[in-house]
Amino acid sequence: MRFDLVDLQLFIAVADARSITRGADRAHLALASASARIKGLEDALGVTLLKRGRRGVELTPAGESLLDHARVIIHGVEAMRGDLAKFASGMRASVQLLANTAGLSEHLPRALATFLRQHPDINVEVEERESTDIAAAIASGAAELGFAAEHALPGNIERFAFGEDRLMLVTARRGPFAERRQIDFAEVATCDFVGLTNAAALQMHIARHAARLGMRLHVRARLRDFDAICQMVAADVGVALVPEAAARRCAQTMPIAIIRLRDSWANRRLAICARSFKALPRPAKLLVEHLRQAALR
Repeated sequence: MRFDLVDLQLFIAVADARSITRGADRAHLALASASARIKGLEDALGVTLLKRGRRGVELTPAGESLLDHARVIIHGVEAMRGDLAKFASGMRASVQLLANTAGLSEHLPRALATFLRQHPDINVEVEERESTDIAAAIASGAAELGFAAEHALPGNIERFAFGEDRLMLVTARRGPFAERRQIDFAEVATCDFVGLTNAAALQMHIARHAARLGMRLHVRARLRDFDAICQMVAADVGVALVPEAAARRCAQTMPIAIIRLRDSWANRRLAICARSFKALPRPAKLLVEHLRQAALR
């Protein structure tokens, strides 16, 4: 059974667009050629991959399976080409890492700085995503390495624990909850909040759990980092939910109080994850091993 990389790239484009016409356009192929290639792929495999309809196409179970494998194959080929091209031109190798907000801001910077000093020939590109999005990208083969909350990871993704990320409520030292040691999220439903921008993965996580409780958060200010958020809280603009590491760091220099949330979703185990650590390119394997050692310290 032979596979043409052009056919696999076309199939991915069609599946993502849910349309042979739009998929052909994305793959820079004529519609007739694209249709013939898809039909030839189905004939070669002996299965129907797409259900064709007036509004586009839907993947059959066989199509879903092929899409999963095709992403892995194309991702591997592109990684190989990219790495070899960089070595051929004297450029550095690169590792892409998807990370949630807490990982990106609180847990990864020190470990990544050490890694980059030790490996001057490797670059690391970190992109912020929500943990559920990271899990989906790893599972589908769209990304190779992630840093996410473990509860969001399906069983078929390999992972190892990196640490814990407990969300804490921070309030002004003279705020109404300042003397509390623990609190339920629902108790602060009517408070003014200071939060991250809407695009931040952690803010989406918080907003989703607020919605499940029927809460509509009144956010008075949205900022890009936890230090700025805690400064607003210290000025009694509102309360905020921030990772414990950030809260305790800021409490050393700001007049804020830290209160533990009793809600189970506020306690998250963080993990480094990949579809297969053994199948990663060498630069990514080096980063994984470095992060594994950092997690043990």
